[in-house]
Amino acid sequence: MSEFDQKKKFLLKEIGLNSEENPDASPKGTIDSLCIPLITMINSHKDMVTTSSCSGRLSVFLEGSKDVKLVDEGTRENIKIGAKGDGGHWLFVSHEKDEIKEWWKSENIKFKYKTAIKEAEYNPNTRYVLFKYEPLILHVKCRDFSSASKLYSTAMGCGFRESGIGANNNVAIRISIRLDIPIGFLDNETDDILCTVDESYIKMVTKLAYDRFLENERKLDLLYERIEKEIINSVYTIEVKETKEERKERKMREGLARRDDVRKLKEEKRRLKQLQLEQQKSEEGSKTNEE
Repeated sequence: MSEFDQKKKFLLKEIGLNSEENPDASPKGTIDSLCIPLITMINSHKDMVTTSSCSGRLSVFLEGSKDVKLVDEGTRENIKIGAKGDGGHWLFVSHEKDEIKEWWKSENIKFKYKTAIKEAEYNPNTRYVLFKYEPLILHVKCRDFSSASKLYSTAMGCGFRESGIGANNNVAIRISIRLDIPIGFLDNETDDILCTVDESYIKMVTKLAYDRFLENERKLDLLYERIEKEIINSVYTIEVKETKEERKERKMREGLARRDDVRKLKEEKRRLKQLQLEQQKSEEGSKTNEE
């Protein structure tokens, strides 16, 4: 068994065992339901296997501690943009578009609205609240560069322009319809989460995220159709150049086959004509008896 086949066997076993009781290493722990049909189809191909996926999600994320130190005047070090560690966490996250309506009214979110902010309130250590929509991302390991290139080209043809082929023929399928908007920050003195935009603005960006969910689903369906048509069900034909002797033999076989077809057609015509004559005689005999 090749190294690829061993890896695929292991991954398929992991996918088969994945459940809420047996979560994987992702934050959600289970495969998104929207991805399952596409994953199942891709994994049915002998030269491909999925390694990770996300169908798309909306999240509101509070950055972690940045621990920025001023080395010299105007010089900073250890800047962590969108810091995920050191206390960084989701205030809200959902992979389902129908769950995002009025997310800011959730019991787990306690915003204090403060739209009039002085510049002095921001500093290098400010932990921002980021409103993020992230579309589909799918990673597929391919047997060789040929199969990876085919998958990559198919994805690009569907509009997944952020896709690419990485090391070991790993294909990342991505699309650029993301949102990444700061909407507030953490007050370090009070530990309050201050929302620097009003509710009407939050409604607007949530509507933008909802529209992206819809576009993401449309693109996901298109990707499924194209992969199914161009890779899973495609028929590859190999052009074979005949020698003179092979062409002569083929022509002879075709000629004999045509002659045989003509002979069978003539025999069928004779048989039908004979049946017609017999039927006519039978009808004439019936008329004579009636008279």
